[in-house]
Amino acid sequence: MHAADEIDAPPALKAKLRKLGLSRSDDLVLHLPIRYEDETTLTKIADALSGAPLQFEVRVLDVSIQFRPRRQLVVRAADSTGDLVLRFLNFYASQTRQFEEARDRGKTLRVFGELRVGYFGPEIVHPRYRSVGENEALARALTPIYPTTAGVSQAALRRLIARALGSADLSECLDSAALPPRLPAYADALRLLHAPLPGADETALQTRSHPAWRRVKFDELLAQQLSLRRAYLARRQKGAPALASEGALAERLLASLPFTLTAAQARAVAEIRADLAQTFPMQRLLQGDVGSGKTIVAALAICQAVEAGTQAAFMAPTEILAAQNFLKLKAWFEPLGVQVVWLAGSQKKSEKEASRKQAAGDAQVVVGTHALIREEVDFSRLGLAIIDEQHRFGVAQRLELRKKGERAKGANARNAANDATPPHQLMMSATPIPRTLSMTYYADLDVSVLDELPPGRKPIVTKLVSDARRGEVVERVRAAVSDGRQAYWVCPLIEESEKLELQTALDTYAALSEEFDGLRVGLVHGRQKGGEKDAAMRAFSAGEIDVLVATTVIEVGVDVPNACLMIVEHAERFGLAQLHQLRGRVGRGARDSVCVLLYQSPLSTAARERLKVIFENSDGFVIAREDLRLRGPGEFIGNRQSGVPMLRYADLETDADLVESARMTAEKMLRESPDRVERHLKRWMGSREEMLRA
Repeated sequence: MHAADEIDAPPALKAKLRKLGLSRSDDLVLHLPIRYEDETTLTKIADALSGAPLQFEVRVLDVSIQFRPRRQLVVRAADSTGDLVLRFLNFYASQTRQFEEARDRGKTLRVFGELRVGYFGPEIVHPRYRSVGENEALARALTPIYPTTAGVSQAALRRLIARALGSADLSECLDSAALPPRLPAYADALRLLHAPLPGADETALQTRSHPAWRRVKFDELLAQQLSLRRAYLARRQKGAPALASEGALAERLLASLPFTLTAAQARAVAEIRADLAQTFPMQRLLQGDVGSGKTIVAALAICQAVEAGTQAAFMAPTEILAAQNFLKLKAWFEPLGVQVVWLAGSQKKSEKEASRKQAAGDAQVVVGTHALIREEVDFSRLGLAIIDEQHRFGVAQRLELRKKGERAKGANARNAANDATPPHQLMMSATPIPRTLSMTYYADLDVSVLDELPPGRKPIVTKLVSDARRGEVVERVRAAVSDGRQAYWVCPLIEESEKLELQTALDTYAALSEEFDGLRVGLVHGRQKGGEKDAAMRAFSAGEIDVLVATTVIEVGVDVPNACLMIVEHAERFGLAQLHQLRGRVGRGARDSVCVLLYQSPLSTAARERLKVIFENSDGFVIAREDLRLRGPGEFIGNRQSGVPMLRYADLETDADLVESARMTAEKMLRESPDRVERHLKRWMGSREEMLRA
């Protein structure tokens, strides 16, 4: 950062501003108000309406500290039309002295706040106030209220932002032809948003639908598109081994399967196959609903990597999921003569060492958890890295797996061209992503979508049941077990405390063990050691446990065809994506399956809406759209937010038209105006664009 770009402020204030992400003049001018207050007019006390934020000019009549019902400072003030009480529940001795001085010297105060009717008439609690001279001019623009942090006052922010507006470069980075219709110039939009004149459309300003807001949102989306697409193009300039193969191994694998690919799977396989044959690294996201068959698509990609003489690594976020993928891939590949190696943190030291040696030697497929990216693990010729449930890994973790391929060297390498080149990367997600979200947060990736389920998958019946009828649910589970089926019983999600959540799981396990006397009840939770979790899941898969009490550790990937009943306690505490994932754990066999969502009354409006969505919909893409509408994009992108700055102003639901415009403009600018691209990215991101390289 050039010194000229830095905010001119004392070091202590600079440190506080950095907490707000403000270190340059451009940061300040793009630090926009969250709301406005109208200090351009004065209201007489007699004319004031309760509930409205208003400004008055008054003189202080009386100052007192009262102790009932609690200690508070009470100031009685008046104008020519009536009295007004100013009440401070938290105050300093200096404030008391200020009001006493104003009373004694007959000073005029300008006070601003929301008027309400109190016991002694009109009052304002914690008003903003200041002393003014006679006939002092009123504000000429609406007063902006900015996001702030402790130690940075609104007045200080306003001064700094006003100075930045005068010194920052507000010139256009875009041709007028590149802008969507009816959007103002960049400088005009910012000046209006920081200081709207009286008469401006306050409703449009507050709801961020004003043309000035839309210009800022467009520029923000454009910066994100430019940054991600540039990262995408930069990766295509890197060399990667072209994994060419005739497809014989894939054909043998397909011939051994008891099912055929769906049209969506075949389409994804073709897209991946074409990518792997290129001489630049594939960066593809494979997304599909629960049960859409992502693993077989990944396995066919592995076939191509193995046949081309390279290795494939398959990394999953939990040991349970990694173990399931390992067993599935081993069952598919070992009859075909392909070696599949397991590497996880829970292995004994000798086993781990043996697996590491195989990874650095002749292993063709290595499956594991985060253990794959440990420093001591090296691959001899990594050509394909597959990351399951990719949103659960941070940018740094995904980058580390890619570096493993770049470091792949040694005498064992069958193709010297593979040395020091990144592997092809396939990321998978069972969380369907709405199109607008995919266009923004995944603009640096190619995306394949599995938008159909394999034939024969029976729909899962979803039931909403009040906790008051818990006894009926217990009997339903008992009946299912006596009929030879198994059930999951998922404990409440307790976001405030992992310790509390563990205790709840233990308590639920103890209570259900008693209620299900005679049934085999198991327990799995996130605080168990890997071996304990695996043992519980293996026992459940083998039918040795009738009812598995679990936390959301079983949310992703566990596949037990005989489990036909899913009970989710306190379902109102879970997000839509989690509920959909949990429901997807059943319905994997030939028998009818039911998901019972137990809820505690009374329900909040938000919880009621979530449960209504999950009850009425089984399509993951519909649920994802509703989840985006209800909660915003954070949950979908998961840890990717550590690599992509979140959108501050644009809304993917209301601004979908701007997303498309920004995408098209970004493509054109990257082709035709590289100098404008640099200016726009510097303005919006500064040095943060480096975070997008992963």
